[in-house]
Amino acid sequence: MVSSVAGFRQGVEASIPALRRYARALTRNTDIADDLVQDTLVRALRSEHLFHGGDIRAWLYTILTNLNRNRLRTLARRPTLIAIEDDDAPEGAGLETGQRDIARALAALAEEQRVVLLLVVLEGLTYREVADVQGIPIGTVMSRLARARAQIKAHLDGERPALRRVK
Repeated sequence: MVSSVAGFRQGVEASIPALRRYARALTRNTDIADDLVQDTLVRALRSEHLFHGGDIRAWLYTILTNLNRNRLRTLARRPTLIAIEDDDAPEGAGLETGQRDIARALAALAEEQRVVLLLVVLEGLTYREVADVQGIPIGTVMSRLARARAQIKAHLDGERPALRRVK
């Protein structure tokens, strides 16, 4: 029993860098990301008895994703404040401008599309693993990923977002 507990904790510890990377990309805020990772780790260690084997990383991503959803629901009930940042002013071309364009393209994505894109592209999860983490069908993962990629390409190419026609 001691070796399985040690193995579980080693698996959790080994997953911390990936959790931090995913949380930072997801929230775009270091402090919030660190809080999410800490809450994920606390919840995982408290719920160790609920882990019945399998991929510990996917289990931890599921916990982090659910905590972030709860955070976003709470924020949606509050009024939003938009900060004016110094980097909103146009600057010369360069690497920073390209990175800022990509960050803005990611920010413009719908939350569910951004999450799927980050899990596949940044974290290297398979479509099946993303489907399990998100609790959605694999076809939904594929369609969200395709839409996210198309929107980022359109944003970087300078195209205006397409509006859907509602009948």
